[in-house]
Amino acid sequence: MSIRREAARVAVVIVNYQSYEELHGCLASIDRACGGVSVVVVDHESNRDAADLLSQQFPDVQVRRVAGNDGFAAGVNHGVRATSSQYILLLNPDCVLEPDAGCRLADWLENHPDVAVAGPRIRNADGTIQPSARRFPDFTTAIAGRSSWLTRVLPGNPMSRRNLPARDLADRTPVEVDWVSGACMCVRRDAFDSVGGLDEAFFLYWEDADFCRRLKHAGWRTMYVPTAGAVHVGGRSSRHAADASLEAFHRSAFRLYRKHAGPVAQLFAPLVYTGLRLRLAFMKRLVRSRRS
Repeated sequence: MSIRREAARVAVVIVNYQSYEELHGCLASIDRACGGVSVVVVDHESNRDAADLLSQQFPDVQVRRVAGNDGFAAGVNHGVRATSSQYILLLNPDCVLEPDAGCRLADWLENHPDVAVAGPRIRNADGTIQPSARRFPDFTTAIAGRSSWLTRVLPGNPMSRRNLPARDLADRTPVEVDWVSGACMCVRRDAFDSVGGLDEAFFLYWEDADFCRRLKHAGWRTMYVPTAGAVHVGGRSSRHAADASLEAFHRSAFRLYRKHAGPVAQLFAPLVYTGLRLRLAFMKRLVRSRRS
């Protein structure tokens, strides 16, 4: 492999949790997509044998073994501190980059100095497009968000189209959006540092929305750049702790609400909390019924 550990223009930071099989494919795609970058893997609850094999197969990748699991945001911040590159490509271990994807995202940031984050077009394993570019959550997100019933049944309804602005774009023209998925995003280091990185109070989920929102408040822009692409299987790490992942999703959603909702919206916090707890209970029952 041509991946180098020394300082490079782009540093790839991957937070891994028990997803070694997918991680191998991810690392192999980095060499094809952005040869000559540095790569850091933050390996939470590291499996000694699997991590040893990883280091043998990818000797130029810096594997930072962590005994516990402080969450995705903490893992990202840990990995970023281990690099000094101008641009940081955050990448999930179950993502595979398309050729030149990382370089195209970094080039976009380099040519647009007011942009902090660039996210690619992300596809599912079956080739369909993931709605990875979105508007900040509001009262419509609960009923017309990415995974809501209304979006699945009537994907073209106005509220879903508003929440998922880049999902139906026919061309490959970059567009400004509120936030992009942390499964694959390229970040300008100066911008990352200016807002203190990811908020580690988010254990898992919604930290990417919070990050882009804080960047926007600081005067930066986030762009969806569909000329770069990745394939994301999704849910590979969370499958090892499904109930805990569901808890984290709903806990983080409520934290995002409390952190960014205006004074009037804060009055509805008890109602939002109750709604999220009810949704969590329903999702847990649904998951358990599928297992049986």
